[in-house]
Amino acid sequence: MRSGIPIKTALTMLTFGALILMPQVAPSLKNYTSLDPHNIPSVLDFPLPKTQGDPETDPVAMAELRAKRLQATAPKNLVDSAHSLDHFYESLLRGGTTQIVHYGDSPTTADLITADARAMLQKEFGDGGTGFVLISRPWAWYGHRGVEMNASNWKNDIAGIALFRDGMHGLGGVSSVGGLGATAHWRLTRGASRGTVEIAYLAQPNGGAFSVEAEDQPLGEVETTAEASAPGYARFEFPAGSTRFTLRVTRGMVRLYGAEFLKVGPGVVYNSLGINGANVTLLSRAFNGRHWAAELNHYKPDLVIVNYGTNESGFAQFVNGTWAAEMKEVVRRVHAALPGTSVLLMSPMDRGERQANGEIETIALLPRLVSIESGVANETGAAFFNTFQAMGGEGTMGRWYSAEPRLVGADFIHPMPAGAKIVGELLYNALRDGYNQYKLRQLKDTAGVQARENQ
Repeated sequence: MRSGIPIKTALTMLTFGALILMPQVAPSLKNYTSLDPHNIPSVLDFPLPKTQGDPETDPVAMAELRAKRLQATAPKNLVDSAHSLDHFYESLLRGGTTQIVHYGDSPTTADLITADARAMLQKEFGDGGTGFVLISRPWAWYGHRGVEMNASNWKNDIAGIALFRDGMHGLGGVSSVGGLGATAHWRLTRGASRGTVEIAYLAQPNGGAFSVEAEDQPLGEVETTAEASAPGYARFEFPAGSTRFTLRVTRGMVRLYGAEFLKVGPGVVYNSLGINGANVTLLSRAFNGRHWAAELNHYKPDLVIVNYGTNESGFAQFVNGTWAAEMKEVVRRVHAALPGTSVLLMSPMDRGERQANGEIETIALLPRLVSIESGVANETGAAFFNTFQAMGGEGTMGRWYSAEPRLVGADFIHPMPAGAKIVGELLYNALRDGYNQYKLRQLKDTAGVQARENQ
């Protein structure tokens, strides 16, 4: 069967009961001993079950939730004293294609939060295309809104727990390795009149070959053999109205990273790059610096969002010790690879835990982690979005768990789709407000120049 499992179906069907029913962090998290990414296990991961009255299926509940969102508009939780986001705002104002890459942990793997922010940005500034999608699902709940996907006979190698220790994990942190018989299928649920599909791969000695088709018609074949290992890209224009794409390995073994679908014309491309259980050391250590810089230079994002912290927030030694240094290293790497590009550090959401008295309260270390991250942003010249404060601050997950409809799962960590939509809207509102302020500054600067010229 060609069609993949849509995100909403996956969120409904695939539930990890043991994870959902545990109000406390898994005991293995207490055994943290070092900064090695392999020693920081995932906080409870997806998927989450839907509950009765879920706004995804209850129009009345959805309308009530929308009204609550409008009443609880976030205060100014986007701090950008160094005007790091001006490059991003300038790209939006100029038109053309604006690229965003959003690195995060488990919610991002299912395109939660990111999908809603993407939809609102594309509605206002134009739809530049689906963006980057992995070759095959590393997790059953992995997805990207607007794409159905199905793949077979691939072995996925994930940064942080990778068998390949070369750090060459592509843009999204996942390598898909396959030989003859390995195939990948994508169906775009929002077709494009014209566009391109680009396959990212690792060119390497003794590399194999793969072919790409659109609507069962060949677009071309790619040889991945090279004298030395390095990122490779193969771009194909596809016929107007194409929605179905197939990739097949035709010879040997290949190591692929993903497919990027772009439309012809201006608009926003918002790439959701989540790794299950990820923490900040994924980008500061697990990614080979030179390889990641080459990937970033190829995609040329106008905005890089770094969105970690939940998985680290249970480790006081790490957070109070070198977490800030690891985050600074991530920002340094991005600035070195992309001088002048916009960088936004996005704090984790609230994270709750049930107390002995039955109350659900914010985990003690989280506010300190958010404060440290704010300081890192200020020190490195990055922008900072305080997700934790924007969604309501301390006790939010307890309130969200008690809400009707429920906005967070019983782990008090992962949002339900309706809760994720709130966070996505908060991020969008902050960026939109910042963009409007940027335009006002531009107008004032222009008026000032004209006034001086007229003197």
